[in-house]
Amino acid sequence: MRRLPPLPAVRAFEAAARLESFTGAAAELGLTQAAVSYQVKALEERLGAPLFVREKGRARLTPLGQRLLTPLTQAFDGIEAAFASHRAEDEALLTVTTTQTFANTWLAWRVGSFQMAHPDLAVRLTTGHELTDLRGGDADVAIRAGSGNWEGLECQLLMPIDFTPMASPAFLARVERELGRRVEPADLPGLPMITPDDDWWDSWLSEAGVAAEGRLRRGGLRLDSQASEGHAAMGGEGFVLLTPAFWRGDLAEGRLVQPFAQVTTRGFAYWLVYPPERRLVPKIKRFREWLTEEMARALAAPGAGAEAAPAGAPDAATPPPRATPDAVVR
Repeated sequence: MRRLPPLPAVRAFEAAARLESFTGAAAELGLTQAAVSYQVKALEERLGAPLFVREKGRARLTPLGQRLLTPLTQAFDGIEAAFASHRAEDEALLTVTTTQTFANTWLAWRVGSFQMAHPDLAVRLTTGHELTDLRGGDADVAIRAGSGNWEGLECQLLMPIDFTPMASPAFLARVERELGRRVEPADLPGLPMITPDDDWWDSWLSEAGVAAEGRLRRGGLRLDSQASEGHAAMGGEGFVLLTPAFWRGDLAEGRLVQPFAQVTTRGFAYWLVYPPERRLVPKIKRFREWLTEEMARALAAPGAGAEAAPAGAPDAATPPPRATPDAVVR
């Protein structure tokens, strides 16, 4: 167990001794001169000996004060250097944690422009579904899917999660040859579907006027992220529910097709999440401003397939499977 005197008193003495002035120490520490004098007096009483010979306009050290000043100043210099080293390291690296889908289909294609605009800042991007402790240092910011209800954290809306069936052009052409006509929403329950047990299929089908209640949950390919599902669809594995804004490039270049105009949402969205007390940390502020501008530009582009949800959009009580694994921040 350390037997240390009160650190505020030690700090007041070191500042007054180094500056040879109680007034100067008060200004440096943001205290009143009386408060500095009180702290020094408390330390002297603890030591049982004076530390200063008080003279008008100057605080002259006693031999004991002179003996203590050098090692105490060195100790405070060491503490300051330790925290300065941490600050320099913290300010040089931005760690962003997000979902595999958001990283692979949107952020990884754009984040290089942020790093190039801020060459002094290294960017580390991690993906996963595990609990992320933003206050404990696991990451600086998180981009998560859900309803935006993470207690004690600031949540900024980025984009709504909407979805519609897509498929590869070759797969769609084969299905329509077999049907002898264009595919209709009512055909989907009887056709190959990727992750057919996803409740989001029921939402889309019901909105399209197809009775989803009691539909046969057939066997099929089941994948754990939209990123994997989209690539499986490109491989011709079946119809899949995808968010158009994430797949604009693949739609434009013909790797995917969207056979129906209808796009459905369950009220969930992607959010930028961070502790409110770190809102003005320079690297977080710079990333937040860049991401806000980049997202607005992407959603405003022709064919974006997604519009910003109103700020007051209601939160759903229980996120469906596509959002639940990613809603893990604290």
